[in-house]
Amino acid sequence: MAHTDTDDLVGLLDADDQNLDIPLTLPMLPVRDVVVFTHMIIPLFVGRDKSVRAVDAAMSKDRFLFLATQKDGAVENPGTDEVYQHGTAARILRVLKLPDGRVKVLVQGLAKAKIVRYTRKSDLFRVRIELLNEEPLEALDMETEALMRNVRESCEKILGLRGELTPDVTMVLDGIDHPGRLADLVASNLNLKIDEAQTIFETIHPIARLKTVNGFVSREVELSAMQARIQSSVRDEISKSQKDYFLREQMRAINRELGEVDERALEIKEYQDKIRKAKMPKEALEEAQRQLKRLEQMHPEAGEAPTVRTYLDWLVEVPWKKSTKDTLDINVAKDILEEDHYGLEKVKDRILEYLAVRKLNPKMKGPILCFVGPPGVGKTSLGKSIARAMGRKFYRLSLGGIRDEAEIRGHRRTYIGALPGRIIQGLKHCKSNNPVFMMDEIDKIGADFRGDPSSALLEALDPEQNFAFSDHYLNVPFDLSSVMFITTANMTDTIPSALMDRMEVINISGYTENEKVTIAQQYLVPRQITENGLKPEDITISNNALMKMATEYTSESGLRNLEREIGTLCRKVSRKIAEGKKGPYQITASSMVKYLGLEKYLPEMDQDEPQIGLATGLAWTHVGGEALYIETTLMRGKGELVLTGQLGEVMQESARAALSYARANEESLGIDPDLFDNFDIHVHVPAGAIPKDGPSAGIAMTTALVSALTNRPVANDIAMTGEVTIRGRVLPIGGLREKSLGALRAGIKTIIIPEKNRKELSEVPPQVRRKIKFITVSHVNEVIEKALLPAVKKASAPKKKTPAKKKTPAKKTTKAEKPAGSEK
Repeated sequence: MAHTDTDDLVGLLDADDQNLDIPLTLPMLPVRDVVVFTHMIIPLFVGRDKSVRAVDAAMSKDRFLFLATQKDGAVENPGTDEVYQHGTAARILRVLKLPDGRVKVLVQGLAKAKIVRYTRKSDLFRVRIELLNEEPLEALDMETEALMRNVRESCEKILGLRGELTPDVTMVLDGIDHPGRLADLVASNLNLKIDEAQTIFETIHPIARLKTVNGFVSREVELSAMQARIQSSVRDEISKSQKDYFLREQMRAINRELGEVDERALEIKEYQDKIRKAKMPKEALEEAQRQLKRLEQMHPEAGEAPTVRTYLDWLVEVPWKKSTKDTLDINVAKDILEEDHYGLEKVKDRILEYLAVRKLNPKMKGPILCFVGPPGVGKTSLGKSIARAMGRKFYRLSLGGIRDEAEIRGHRRTYIGALPGRIIQGLKHCKSNNPVFMMDEIDKIGADFRGDPSSALLEALDPEQNFAFSDHYLNVPFDLSSVMFITTANMTDTIPSALMDRMEVINISGYTENEKVTIAQQYLVPRQITENGLKPEDITISNNALMKMATEYTSESGLRNLEREIGTLCRKVSRKIAEGKKGPYQITASSMVKYLGLEKYLPEMDQDEPQIGLATGLAWTHVGGEALYIETTLMRGKGELVLTGQLGEVMQESARAALSYARANEESLGIDPDLFDNFDIHVHVPAGAIPKDGPSAGIAMTTALVSALTNRPVANDIAMTGEVTIRGRVLPIGGLREKSLGALRAGIKTIIIPEKNRKELSEVPPQVRRKIKFITVSHVNEVIEKALLPAVKKASAPKKKTPAKKKTPAKKTTKAEKPAGSEK
């Protein structure tokens, strides 16, 4: 390994020009991080084996050595193409072997040379060189003299800015009268990159070399001047801070002598008063007093002082003991809930029960409720109504997309810009320790390398733990037991089980069309009339118009899109009135197209008539219940089962179970056994771009499959939901109420459900039970009997002359006949 130490300017000039007989074949020593100029004396530390052998070879003869710089100093064993071709023929002045095996060599650059060829490469580098002689200068012209003077003055300026200029250095610079030697001297002492120094080295003409050096020196002058200005500015800032501190201390001393108020003492007294009024618990009080003592002993301008002040501000502003008085009049609370929301009896009963128990037991802990339902059913607005009914403050926190645990628990005070978590921030905003705290979209919390927010919520949402909730920023326990937490979700599948266990789930399924019309007349229409600047007498929307809007212009469980359509109607009427056209305007079902355009939702074309291989299932999604159409077709093949429509693993297993049941019971179902060997079965669930999964499509898949295999169409007004086993048993499902509402919106007249779900029919709205017939089944044969119509007879094609097969009496098709939906 070759390494260099810096040398001083005087040492570089110790060697005078000598007429030495330099051999043209020399051992080569690759050096790193330095370009050795002529007349330069420099120590080198040699550690690589090849380099040590090169030094030994030079010492064994005439001490001459060729020094070439590596292109990349990080390369440990450079090759011939990784070393510059131009270098310095040097002579070893002194050698010292070190205890660690390295060799310290003092060398002197003698002449420039370039490598002609390598004569040896294996154990050491030996090269054939060609000496490069500078062009002689007869006399210096004025331009060259001016250039040399400019370089000298620039060097003196640089050294002066650094505080390194001495008379000896000035004398050395003035004593050089050759431009080439001046260029080499200055270049060897500049902080140049290797490629820049090598460029100067390879410039043979002395004047051109000096001009190149002059450019680098000018740049170095600017850099040194800027560095000096920066250092001076830093010194001035430090001096100013010390001066300001001294003056402030004098001001305090003068104020004390005059008996005037000390601002710092006043600040400490204000904090003491706020801490006393905050009525903190013992642990928080001790921490506040400790931090206040630190602030009192701290310099006012210390970097940590603002952090301590911010922490004390949070401690004194958090509502430790402040709370609002609950409205415990059950009848008043009931009237408020009825005034704000239509229906939702379960939720209203639960709130009134809580208020009743609270009235009898004032120390009761707050409940943790979770409203689960599709968008637009009023989960968030219900939280506001609950707060109004109870006389409490309301705070809403959206959890959707939160991935950082610190959003819940807060940041530790060691971080810059640290703040408490969103729970403590919400309590400070409410200025009460018992608000109705709503956490929206709890089913959409994420998790990444910054932590798991759902795990942080476990403590806050557990009545047995949240009396001592620990926020990382406050670092003292806070009692959340008086807070009424309400969370909302579209579905519970993505909520961790540990978190679900801590919440009381209340399902809010959706509304029937009649309920939507009633809610629109009582709440939505008056609100949109007011928001669009109308008066009640300007516009009238009939019930039939609202019904058409709910069924043909929207398709949802909630009311969000219905309110948008009502808003569109009101805006169009507002425009007409603003243009000077007089009202009032009567909106009827027949005039709806003029305002809202063509209907957006029409009945499914596939269900205009019974079809073979097409069954209607029911799905339960995060937006409510909806119809799910399952298509099955046969095509010639080898008996493979093809599943498309982005089906999940559960639905794929349902399809395989349906096929297994059909094959195992082919005789009782009237299925030709040859079909399974000669035809492929394709099951598709539109729409293909939407992923689907769930355990309730089993009987619908079985019905569609048996329909295609037996040429029996499926009744177009029947939908079904239930899982199936390979033995034909029908298993119970969830979300019956939501699926029933979805079937009603799709125009379904009959629903087949598992027998074990019969008890849940009481939760289905009476309007739905009146319009839809529910059939309970326990075996898939009952489904097939009620859903499939008689087989469709097709004309037979002329038979080919092939050996006749023995037919069974139960067989209803000939070999020439093809099943419905099969490939011709």
